[in-house]
Amino acid sequence: MIKVEVAYATPEKQLIVGLEVAEGTTMVEAVIKSGIENEFADLTIAQAPMGLFGRKVAKPEQEILKQGDRVEIYRPLQIDPKQARLNRAAKAKA
Repeated sequence: MIKVEVAYATPEKQLIVGLEVAEGTTMVEAVIKSGIENEFADLTIAQAPMGLFGRKVAKPEQEILKQGDRVEIYRPLQIDPKQARLNRAAKAKA
């Protein structure tokens, strides 16, 4: 067994679930086992992008976890990062 964490956050609530899983467990399997989907009404595991320690993983259903890994579930962007920078620059200039 290995210890891993599953993390998800919204502006209102953040949650990190620690759990033990068998060696050979994938990211998606760990997320399902964590039960984190039950804590957030808007979270759909099948469609959610995921990563490990801030590095997006293209195929989380194939990525095998190692001891101490933290699976992060990402939310869709509210605004394009380029547009956000432009908005901040315009606000600072004003």
